[in-house]
Amino acid sequence: MSEQSPITKAYQLAREHFSRDGIDTEAVLSKLDTVPVSMHCWQGDDVKGFENPDGELTGGIQVSGNYPGRAHNADQLRADLDKAMSLIPGAKRLNLHALYLEADRKVERDAIEPKHFQRWVDWAKERGLGLDFNPSCFSHPKSADNRTLSHPDAGIRQFWIDHCKASRKVSEHFGRSLGTASVMNIWIPDGSKDYPFDRYGPRETLKSALDEVIAEKISTEFHYDAVESKLFGIGAEAYTVGSNEFYMGYAATRGTMLCLDAGHFHPTEVVSDKLSAVFQFVDRVLLHVSRPMRWDSDHVVLFDDELQAIANELVRGNMLDRTAIGLDYFDASINRIAAWVVGMRNMRKALLKAMLEPATKLKAAETSGDYGLRMALFEEHKTSPWGAVWDHYCESRNVPVGAAWFDVVKSYERDVLAKRES
Repeated sequence: MSEQSPITKAYQLAREHFSRDGIDTEAVLSKLDTVPVSMHCWQGDDVKGFENPDGELTGGIQVSGNYPGRAHNADQLRADLDKAMSLIPGAKRLNLHALYLEADRKVERDAIEPKHFQRWVDWAKERGLGLDFNPSCFSHPKSADNRTLSHPDAGIRQFWIDHCKASRKVSEHFGRSLGTASVMNIWIPDGSKDYPFDRYGPRETLKSALDEVIAEKISTEFHYDAVESKLFGIGAEAYTVGSNEFYMGYAATRGTMLCLDAGHFHPTEVVSDKLSAVFQFVDRVLLHVSRPMRWDSDHVVLFDDELQAIANELVRGNMLDRTAIGLDYFDASINRIAAWVVGMRNMRKALLKAMLEPATKLKAAETSGDYGLRMALFEEHKTSPWGAVWDHYCESRNVPVGAAWFDVVKSYERDVLAKRES
């Protein structure tokens, strides 16, 4: 009989530890496998896309850093995604923006079609992945003044309405082709740098435009609409048309998903506390998990208190089946594949730790008013051997344990990324 590895030994001890609280770690890992996390394609090429990769980023979007090796075309990006995903356990999806189309000629955004994304569909089908989608209402001449769906010019506004309509067709195609519904998220940069006279009018215009966008019914078997708020943006510091209150009301009355981005609120606000409130009024939520350092700076997701709090709320409130989890950040100052892997693995770590909480004991303590016991249980769980369960999870799903994945990334950097154009 072969001797057990240190990882297996540690896992067996951890399994016994959690079983004393009535937790079956194997059942937890099986459940964790069913929760997909959507990886954002735009980390791999600094939100350049393939429509006009040398164009200027607008709409309050900025990427800092010039680490070598960014993807310059779709084949390179897909290769990078494959490498990153091979290092991440559990179910995964890919989140695409409209500007990642592939065409042999220039295609205006209001004229995009499913055929312009067919190679992405073929790639995803080969790997058993789902695809999500986003209209790209930024980095375009017709969004230069930070106005799109709320634009006072009817012609420009209709261009963006038609772009979002066309995007819904692409999203529906994803869902039909891959057998898993695509979540299409609408975010716009609309707002004002200084104090406007009229706040009501643009919001009334935005409401009407969105109503036109989603007027055609598409089965949720294939497609979901989501709307995403923002507190402010660069060039829209004084007023954002699509505020949290606006989109909360819109999602609740129109039956769309509400997107909550962890970086889109005041620095003292947290998404984790909003979830249980939002779910009282909307059926489904899209999470854009990011790390706002000094507001919406889109840093790589760390295993920090707020990430854990988000995962805790999703698990404790039994909200996972009603939530689409996606990551949203872009850091060009470090290896881009490492940025993906760190964020994706951390999201899954947080979900695992939340699933291993002694929920029955915690609920009983709270119900009985024994808040001292509740506090003690919370604190003891912080140092419970959940890390041994994570290591076993990685090993049993054939991905590197611990920081060993970084060696794979550095080899790929040496053999592939370093040979690309700057």
